[in-house]
Amino acid sequence: MERHIVFPRSIRYLIAVADVQSFTRAAELLFVSQPTLSQQIKQLEDLLGVQLLDRSGRTVRLTAAGEVYLHYARRALRELEEGTRAIHELQDLSRGSLRLGMTPITDHLVSPLLEHFNSRYPGITVSTQEMPQDSVETGVAEGRLDMGISFSNVLSTEARSHEIDTNILFTETLNLAVGKTHSRAGQSEPLSVRALEQESLILLNTDFALRRHFDLYCLEHAITPHIVMETNSLSVIVEVARLGRLATILPHTIASPQYGLYPVMLKPEMPHHTITLICRKDGYKSPACSAFGVLAALWCQSRQAGDTPESEPGISPGLAFADSDAVSLLVSDTDIDHPKARRPQAAGDRAADLEPPGKAVV
Repeated sequence: MERHIVFPRSIRYLIAVADVQSFTRAAELLFVSQPTLSQQIKQLEDLLGVQLLDRSGRTVRLTAAGEVYLHYARRALRELEEGTRAIHELQDLSRGSLRLGMTPITDHLVSPLLEHFNSRYPGITVSTQEMPQDSVETGVAEGRLDMGISFSNVLSTEARSHEIDTNILFTETLNLAVGKTHSRAGQSEPLSVRALEQESLILLNTDFALRRHFDLYCLEHAITPHIVMETNSLSVIVEVARLGRLATILPHTIASPQYGLYPVMLKPEMPHHTITLICRKDGYKSPACSAFGVLAALWCQSRQAGDTPESEPGISPGLAFADSDAVSLLVSDTDIDHPKARRPQAAGDRAADLEPPGKAVV
């Protein structure tokens, strides 16, 4: 079957003539010359091999073929215009999606960022997946995730440096964490590795980077930790540790009274860990992905400054975002339309859509 290429302009011209039943009046409304209008519609009729308009009377009327064709032409034009609006909505962040991969630790650490992103861009659907760090990196590299947030004491992504870009958001110290009824709750003196060896611990299993880093710390200091429980759930660890009998190893932010836990410093300290934003190198970054990168960078600036927003009640400390145009997107070196200060626009705020430069296949 032969396929005829029809431009949206021809469809608009046909609709205008059919609506006003006059070539002269339609040309005036469209701000084109009458010969141009007539030529476009004649070309459309030649492409379709049928006469669409009856020009024999005082007014121009649709033929039977024109009536049928116009029904589908109007629908095709509406869909083209809806497609244009959908693209604009993606760009102004009134719709879209974002797939994030996170480890259990980063899930807890950046939850205020996720909440603020949702409040700022409610039309964007965020899908988070909790998984080991290696799986996060693989998912980003293979395009199954838009971005990942990892937790590591080293740049574990070096092996994938040709596939993913990294940006350190902030650094966390690791401490022993205990519940308020634990004998070491409130202890101010650092805990020696020998004393740590005597503690009964609940930890993430060895699928997770934090556990492997702790095992390496113990190996380097020639101690054998007393691990009585393993899990792949950080929530289980926090809840069990809060009960007071078992201790665990957690970032300082989580090992806090806010979670019903109390930190005990280690001596020597465990290596500091970084919370790192990762994305696929040279891959397409959607407007939602770019916006999240900008918001993450601003959040980290406020977090490090210890800002508490007074103008936005209900937002967690560290989420006072500066309105600085100097803040660049840190997830990529490519040029993008900076979305950080842009909220979704109402339909009435946008300029009228222009005709898309595309074409319809009929």
